[in-house]
Amino acid sequence: MTVRTVTIKNRAGIHARPAALIVKVANGFNSEIFMEKNGNKINAKSIMGIITLGAAYDATLSISAEGEDEEAAVDAIVTLFENRFEEE
Repeated sequence: MTVRTVTIKNRAGIHARPAALIVKVANGFNSEIFMEKNGNKINAKSIMGIITLGAAYDATLSISAEGEDEEAAVDAIVTLFENRFEEE
């Protein structure tokens, strides 16, 4: 299992557009990918799950994956966060 922690740096937090980007990227991998905030763990391939996290600016999330391409999957998701979902 690969796990990394990210902090949301885009001012709007995770709303519909970033959630859709996360799902699009996550679905490109075979691994199971999860996001966790305050003990609430959701499937990163579920747009509704991501939105229900209520992840706002400066929130810290844990991104984890398990499977054959887990490292690449986590790296790809983390890159979205680092690039602020191309919003700023």
